Amino acid sequence: MVDSERGRRRKYCKRSCRQRAYEQRTLVEGTSIPADAIILSPTEAAELGDRMFALRCAAEDLATALGEQADREALAELTEELLRLAREAERLR
Repeated sequence: MVDSERGRRRKYCKRSCRQRAYEQRTLVEGTSIPADAIILSPTEAAELGDRMFALRCAAEDLATALGEQADREALAELTEELLRLAREAERLR
């Protein structure tokens, strides 16, 4: 058995992650905000809304192309764009 297998598993990957978790816990302590809430600034919330709108538009474009029986190349391009926007949309910061 190596040393890293002893004791309990680490909860945080780095000290900085542990520090951010502590800061988050202390910020919401004594408030009605749930401990697992994600808090966004108005700018971050607006940017997330914009990314979700772009994602929905790309999904609608793909659905339209499928309905119009677009060629394989066009569908592949629309699918790649949809995936790119989905990856971007899931980014919170």
